Amino acid sequence: MKALIIDDERLARKELITLLGEYSDIEIAGEATNADEALEMINELNPDVLFLDIQMPGKTGFELLETLDVVPEVVFITAYDEFAIKAFEVSALDYLMKPVQPERLGETVEKLRKIELVTADNPIHSSKVLSIEDQVFVKDGDKCWFVKLADIRLFESDGNYIKVHFETFKPMIHKSLNALDEKLDSRYFFRASRKHIINLSWLESIETWFNGGLMVKLRGGEKIEVSRRQAARFKDRMSL
Repeated sequence: MKALIIDDERLARKELITLLGEYSDIEIAGEATNADEALEMINELNPDVLFLDIQMPGKTGFELLETLDVVPEVVFITAYDEFAIKAFEVSALDYLMKPVQPERLGETVEKLRKIELVTADNPIHSSKVLSIEDQVFVKDGDKCWFVKLADIRLFESDGNYIKVHFETFKPMIHKSLNALDEKLDSRYFFRASRKHIINLSWLESIETWFNGGLMVKLRGGEKIEVSRRQAARFKDRMSL
């Protein structure tokens, strides 16, 4: 497992590197002192896990995650326990308090090993197309989530934002639907219209609609019109 340590405190990074040295299956791919430096290293090194400080000069750890198209596993490391609740809200793999205790780190490594066994055939990658099993980071106000693309049933354009539909949530992210469409795997996601991208695995029903279009219903309850222009492609795609 390739790990990237992101922390503005040199001694904290050194301590963690020493502790992780006890685990031969974890490779320290690099160290970053801030979010901008980390972003470059993530794009270059494609780490499997980030050991991420939350409070850093400039952007916070949460703000770094917002800039990533696909997010590796994340272990938050911080001296401020006020962030603990937020970290668990985002479903991070784990949350470690400084100074990191060896026994507690050992528990984190075991979690990483279990995840590696499950995702061995789907490593974090830097290719243009995102895997259905890749996870993205979604932040809306004080609430944050790590969400697998497989669990997102609909992306809906709303001005300069995209509304992300998963479970009972519909948070907004500041991205372009066109840019997102280029990154999503067309085997699973379909651009139904100018405003919507649907996850085909969430389809519940399809019916003909006005002017040669189609109306699809998703298992989450949303009804999305497939434009006349896209209907032929959709029928082709679904072998209708």
